[in-house]
Amino acid sequence: MEDRPRTISTTSSTYTASFSSTVRGYDRAFLKTFPGLLMIAEIILGLLVWILIASTEYFSVPAFGWVMFVAVFYWVLTVFFLIFYITMAYTKIPQVPWTTVGLSFNASAALLYLLASIVDAISIKKAGEGTHNYNCWIASTIFAFMVTLCYSGNAYFSFQTWRSRDQGP
Repeated sequence: MEDRPRTISTTSSTYTASFSSTVRGYDRAFLKTFPGLLMIAEIILGLLVWILIASTEYFSVPAFGWVMFVAVFYWVLTVFFLIFYITMAYTKIPQVPWTTVGLSFNASAALLYLLASIVDAISIKKAGEGTHNYNCWIASTIFAFMVTLCYSGNAYFSFQTWRSRDQGP
């Protein structure tokens, strides 16, 4: 038997998966854009809508259940999308047509908030004037219409972005 030196070959991988590396940036500039400012307004005004209704006996008027659903549902989604845009997490999922998602979200929010605002305004007649509920419901109606305007503005900006991306350079 011959004594040969043994050679061992090894390979190494430089691939490391880390959750912290999946989101690379923090886009503070987004908060200074019109869509970013509108999202902040949507969050604040939407929060006021559902807090003002939730602080009353809204269950005595079943239509306020719809207003609460719309307000809470879109508030949660708007907070999610704001975090999503600020952290630039959307850049990690390029397969999703984000311009279409943004347009659909904002247009549906504007439409459903408009309906909720109208339901809110009509349902106030069932409350007695001068009560705590009445004053809160009036305020919630005003804020609901303001949120509708914010979502409509964001739908407009989303449409402009969607149209420019769809037409190409």
